[in-house]
Amino acid sequence: MTFTSSCHCGALSATVDEDLPTQGLTCNCSICRRKGNVHHFTSPDKVAFVRPQDQVQAYTFNAHNIRHQFCSTCGCAPFAEGTGPGGVAMVEINLRCVPDCDLAALEITEIDGAAR
Repeated sequence: MTFTSSCHCGALSATVDEDLPTQGLTCNCSICRRKGNVHHFTSPDKVAFVRPQDQVQAYTFNAHNIRHQFCSTCGCAPFAEGTGPGGVAMVEINLRCVPDCDLAALEITEIDGAAR
């Protein structure tokens, strides 16, 4: 089974070769607090991206380990790429950008990213 996270205008998307998650993560670090994402992390080999170069913008900060990607047309941020703990490559999927995801049914774990 697969699920897809996409921006509002549909220019950017990430299709994940997994079942739709039943759990998500939220974080209170400086960027997550502002963006309000509900995160799902997966490995890059499970993700097929559509991201035309003229549509995708990226933002990095702090240690520059994560490329926060967003659409230059609608501003939505359906995914990010980077390295997690231990330098392992990962993709963050914003579950708020997955139309089939029932956000109210997710089991949410809160991460204290502000303390890191």
